[in-house]
Amino acid sequence: MADNETERPADFIREIITEDIAAKKYESRVHTRFPPEPNGYLHIGHAKSICLNFGIARDFRGLCNLRFDDTNPTKEEVEYVDSIKGDVRWLGFDWDDRLFYASDYFEKLYQHAVQLIEKGKAYVCDLTPEQMREYRGTLTEPGSNSPYRDRSAEENLDLFGRMRAGEFETGSRTLRAKIDMSSGNINMRDPVMYRILKAGHHRTGDTWCIYPMYDYAHCVSDSIEGITHSICTLEFEDHRPLYDWFLEELGIYHPRQIEFARLNLSNTVLSKRKLIQLVRDGHVAGWDDPRMPTIAGIRRRGYTPEAIRNFCDRIGVAKRDSTVDVALLEYCIREDLNKKAPRVMAVLRPLRVVIDNYPEDLIEELDAVNNPEDMSMGTRKVPFSRVIYIEQDDFREEPPKGFFRLAPGREVRLRYAYYITCVGVLRDDRTGEATELHCTYDPKTRGGDSPDGRKVKATLHWVSAEHSLEAEVRLYDHLMKEAGPGQQEADFRALLNPGSREVLRSCRVEPGLAGAAAGSRYQFERLGYFCVDPDSGPGRLVFNRTATLRDTWAKVQKSGKK
Repeated sequence: MADNETERPADFIREIITEDIAAKKYESRVHTRFPPEPNGYLHIGHAKSICLNFGIARDFRGLCNLRFDDTNPTKEEVEYVDSIKGDVRWLGFDWDDRLFYASDYFEKLYQHAVQLIEKGKAYVCDLTPEQMREYRGTLTEPGSNSPYRDRSAEENLDLFGRMRAGEFETGSRTLRAKIDMSSGNINMRDPVMYRILKAGHHRTGDTWCIYPMYDYAHCVSDSIEGITHSICTLEFEDHRPLYDWFLEELGIYHPRQIEFARLNLSNTVLSKRKLIQLVRDGHVAGWDDPRMPTIAGIRRRGYTPEAIRNFCDRIGVAKRDSTVDVALLEYCIREDLNKKAPRVMAVLRPLRVVIDNYPEDLIEELDAVNNPEDMSMGTRKVPFSRVIYIEQDDFREEPPKGFFRLAPGREVRLRYAYYITCVGVLRDDRTGEATELHCTYDPKTRGGDSPDGRKVKATLHWVSAEHSLEAEVRLYDHLMKEAGPGQQEADFRALLNPGSREVLRSCRVEPGLAGAAAGSRYQFERLGYFCVDPDSGPGRLVFNRTATLRDTWAKVQKSGKK
């Protein structure tokens, strides 16, 4: 166990494990596993499971395996395997030498199935999938026995061997457990253990043409690996009796299955099937689209592993399903980046400003703080010249009440620079919109302070027109319009937010960002947190907005305390 138990997150799973250790169950060992199916990219919900399984192993000085439950070759790809391994490592966890695959155990799984046939606990069934559904019954009506249920063990062994040999067509026969067709738990009504599937496997090739079902392969794989606590999401609670039945009938080592509530996140779809549909139908640019809740997507958007781990700790582990406000996830990345992201100035929608009384040939290097939250990050030099850019939204020719930024005749502060006053406006002849401002500056206010003590109500960020770099900035919002997108929606695509992505191509950023590496994170002062996108390259800067500065979660928390 951890040296300092007070630092361990408190939850019902850790309480169970603590009790098992005290009772010397499993010889007081703790051995968990993270068992993804390699049929898609991991998402933020999987991050919760990763943090839970590897975190428990860490806290109790145990072990955690990474095991791919690769039992469906028609949906699995090496690309997914590689991405999952990368995601787990990015989150800060390592499986050391404990990388396993269910396909490692295909022969053992087959022999255990033979054992159940010999015990009269499994049989080969010829019912079609449609017939099997008819025989299965409903939640209120018991099922009916298959007409093939009473085949002899000898006949079943012969048929099962021939299934393995490839004598029968895909889908023509299954191997089923013989349990109870009248059980109130539908999962116990003679579930399928094996199906014929003549498809190449990404690891075993064409060696097998029958593949075990998840419920059977999962529990036996846990047993083979010596897992002590098999931690699953809540939808597997009704599968636990089947998990126990297989292990008890086989008489093999028996881990303990514990279920917890999966993550549901507002404004977010976490169904792997729906995420695949978004990618396949071109609603997003790929699995790593920054709008996607995949770990690859949120990493590209600029999230840090520390923020994700903090989020998973904050939401905790519960026994009942609930929906977490996505604002909490955004709060966690703001909290992390506020401490570590360098501050820079960038102008997303530039408005040209000419300072009439500033010397035309003068260029000053002004001192700017890299991060006021961490003064050890030091300062940088920012060039200042006669022509600068400010944000279009920071000027109003006819300012409304409560607008304190730049307007004709009004004085404002330029961050780290001078006080300026607007004295003239040039407009577009066609639209009437301001295209250029003319201002004067007070040279006595260098650094942004007035020696005579006069105050201004606004401080604007800016960049030098001559020295700043052009950049593309991609602004991202929630992919789903609704707070609760409705996982049961017949067509969830109707809830997609058409304004989830906006691309600005004429932005200007400080010259110090030239050559910024992909993945580098910054706070654009007054605008939010941004990350350098992998699309950047020589002579091209592309940024993704990670999060705005507006923190709705903090407001929710504050209002809740009143």
